[in-house]
Order: sequence, then C-alpha cells, then structure tokens
Amino acid sequence: MSRRCQLTGKKANNAFAISHSHRRTKRLQQVNLQTKRVWWPQGNRWVRLKLSTKAIKTLEKKGLEAMAKEAGINLNHY
Repeated sequence: MSRRCQLTGKKANNAFAISHSHRRTKRLQQVNLQTKRVWWPQGNRWVRLKLSTKAIKTLEKKGLEAMAKEAGINLNHY
C-alpha cells in the first residue's frame, strides 16, 4: 500500500534539500501517517485506517461517516 492518507488522499511532496552552501538536491516531504483504530458507530465496530494527523484532527470534528462519504470510501471493506 502506498504512503497515502485513506480519507484525505494526502501524499508525499517534492521539495529541495538546501545545504549550507545553498546546493539544492531533490527530496521528499512525507506525510505524517498514523495507523489508527476508529470506532464506527453505524457499523458498530472498529475500523483500522492509515490516516494523516491532519485527517485525525478533522475526523474528531466531522465524524467518520461524513469523511468517508467525501472520500468515496466504503467502510465495510476496512
């Protein structure tokens, strides 16, 4: 599985690593992904998802069902 948030779709960003002499080399800025067990009240069970920390914060505000619907995810498969 790729390093991608399952709810928001966030992934790595291309950037430059800049040295002290200002020499620029390519690098990746990875997403801060966490494997998280989230309670799904409608399904009455736990769901294990790979989420970015930003998605975890948003999840507390919006709820799992609403975010999954926005992402087009069927929670029965997780």
